[in-house]
Amino acid sequence: MSYNDTRPSEIPRRILIVRLGAMGDIIHALPAAGRLKHAFPDARIAWAIEPRWAPLLEGNPTVDEVIEVPTAAWRKRPASFLTWSELFKLRGRLRAAGFDAAIDFQGLLKSAMLAWLSGAAHVYGFPRRELREPLARMLYSHCVDAPDRHMVDKNLALAAAVGAKSGPVEFPLPPGKPQRDLPEGEFVLASPVAGWKAKQWPPQYYARLAALLHQRTGIALVLDCAAADRAYCEQIRRLAPPGSCHLHVSPLEGLIAATRRARAVVGIDSGPLHLAAALGLGGVAIFGQTDPARNGPYGDAFTVLRAPDALTSYKREDDLAPSMTAIRPEQVWQALEPRLASQTPSPAAKSG
Repeated sequence: MSYNDTRPSEIPRRILIVRLGAMGDIIHALPAAGRLKHAFPDARIAWAIEPRWAPLLEGNPTVDEVIEVPTAAWRKRPASFLTWSELFKLRGRLRAAGFDAAIDFQGLLKSAMLAWLSGAAHVYGFPRRELREPLARMLYSHCVDAPDRHMVDKNLALAAAVGAKSGPVEFPLPPGKPQRDLPEGEFVLASPVAGWKAKQWPPQYYARLAALLHQRTGIALVLDCAAADRAYCEQIRRLAPPGSCHLHVSPLEGLIAATRRARAVVGIDSGPLHLAAALGLGGVAIFGQTDPARNGPYGDAFTVLRAPDALTSYKREDDLAPSMTAIRPEQVWQALEPRLASQTPSPAAKSG
């Protein structure tokens, strides 16, 4: 790892983390926050985050303050991203905190702007080649070169640039809130919806996997989704044999609780997969366009399936990718079966 300039000459007393979303990316930044608190136990650490993802930080011992920034709501406005009054109010709140260092783990203009608006003398971010919006680089005082492949390790490199070079790699997550629509016995959990459709697996494949799972083990496949995606998951359930597939429509807190209860997880490149990996659960991960070495489940609890001819691309396409349809339900079952036979969810995943 290398970075231009160096960390602050004085120990930072107040640190701002900017990682607004999305779910999996926030989870991948949790160990970096932990490293910062481990290195600077007396520092006050604040995290700027979208309100919908704030429950992920509930009870987090490494975060002293959660700053909710509703950029998603602002984007829906027809006129402008922010009114001037809102901008000055946000700027005033950030500057009043007196941050010594701000770290942009997101690499977008909006996240870099928040870090810069904080008035911190030291603003850290990734180099231009790592940024989805390269202009964000202009707002950093420290550009951190993180050659590691996985995003968890890249985030740890940002923390190391501030001075947090060692410490445990941990994912403190809340217990969640159980919902009522889960089977009483064991189940395998799947969340079929991703940030864009190219990362998703075909609905009929989930139905076939549910049939295989139920025929061979008697265990049901539970489909978790937000209320807005209910119709899509209902389509999968109708395709599956009766009793083999259940629907779990839940808020984020319900997903966390369901994941802790699951026997295993079948996931795609989306937040619920990374949640399961962070909780110590295992299963099968299906990847297509995105690179599992960079964005896959952290650790070795998952068997990762990816077509040999899959091409890496982060274009947000609205069609199923051929590399995802190439992974058949029978392949997933063959990878899942030994996982079910050889492992049980960790005590931490069950108890929180």
